[in-house]
Amino acid sequence: MVFRALLAVNAAFLAGILLQTSGWQVGISKFIETSTLIEMVSLLSLMALCGMRKLVHSMSPWLQRVLCALVPAAIASLLVRLLSLSALFSDSFAGLHPAEAALVAALIGIALQHYFELRTRAFSPALAEARLQALQARIRPHFLFNSLNAVLSLIRTEPLRAETTLEDLAELFRVLMRDARDLTTLEQEIRLCRQYLSIEKVRLGERLQVKWNPVDISKEVLQRAQIPALLLQPLLENAVHYGVEPASDAALIQIDIRRQMDRIEIMIANPYHGDVATGGNKMALQNIRQRLALLYDVEAQLSTSVEQGLFEVRLRFPYVKTRKDA
Repeated sequence: MVFRALLAVNAAFLAGILLQTSGWQVGISKFIETSTLIEMVSLLSLMALCGMRKLVHSMSPWLQRVLCALVPAAIASLLVRLLSLSALFSDSFAGLHPAEAALVAALIGIALQHYFELRTRAFSPALAEARLQALQARIRPHFLFNSLNAVLSLIRTEPLRAETTLEDLAELFRVLMRDARDLTTLEQEIRLCRQYLSIEKVRLGERLQVKWNPVDISKEVLQRAQIPALLLQPLLENAVHYGVEPASDAALIQIDIRRQMDRIEIMIANPYHGDVATGGNKMALQNIRQRLALLYDVEAQLSTSVEQGLFEVRLRFPYVKTRKDA
């Protein structure tokens, strides 16, 4: 929140200064001169509002909006008066009136307060939960349909193997019927993915090759790292359908898992067949991006790339631990 507020304030001031000056070089120079005041007002205002957060929470929404305007205005007016009296900054702020600074700070405070208020509403727990449930529900029909097709292909030719596969599928059904709000561990998600791939192996045979590469990650991390259920499985389903099925020979899916400081990083790579990957691939990736945004905001990323004939999907999200007694 602090970073977004500072970025918005600096961008607004830079744009305003550039519009008032004759050239961008002059504008940049002017912006650098006034950046001291901008940063001080922004940081002190944020610190003051943070210190008053208990009082703010007890106020009505309209009083909160007024306070978010008055605090930056008062701080800006006071700082302009103090800096104009200083020998070091008197030249830079000689032409700036405290009332003008207060008005600009108040307008920016109101704008930022309104933005964060709208953002809070958009990401309210009830709405986020409903959106997450809807996104999760889109995954289940495709997954179950493809798994059932794999089992049906074995019933007549290999009944014993079909029975084993049905047992795996029953376990998958149990996971799929679980509440979408529940988080799972990385180890459980990997086990689910292995079961899914074993079912697809029945259908695709030796064409499907899988290589797991848990790099620098301990068993404790696998057991305690919390992730949303069905986060990796749709990505592996994409890898199977757009990387393995179009291939005439054996195709390898690689899954690399590692921990980097307080982040878990996962890379899934599969053969790339040009225009074979159609809209379904993009829809699944967008689904995962939206779920990550709802759960982790900007702390998680999903990126894709094509390198040396491989389509790569990279996931980064915070390492959130389960409790040891859980």
